[in-house]
Amino acid sequence: MTKPKLSSEEREILKDFEKGDFKSRLSTKRISELKAAADETFKKDRRINIRISSRDLEGLQRRALEEGVPYQTLVSSILHKYVSGSLQDIAANKSRKKDAPGRASS
Repeated sequence: MTKPKLSSEEREILKDFEKGDFKSRLSTKRISELKAAADETFKKDRRINIRISSRDLEGLQRRALEEGVPYQTLVSSILHKYVSGSLQDIAANKSRKKDAPGRASS
């Protein structure tokens, strides 16, 4: 994986962090809870196979290359964001608004 490009401000923050100038305010219990949640979030224990068009696969691979991640990781991230609600289908939302009660359909 390639190193991310950092601004001068980000490089300064990273340098200070690595020197130990930043200390966590979280309790040991809270850190344990967050680690457990992270482990569950990123645990990949299932495998799927899907058929997609060559064009879509090439697009995913191109975007993954731009992001500096493997394309399978990008696909997994997109799916996770969608099911957790942080990635929304704009077309579906427009359709729902159009069909909402009190609105005239065309």
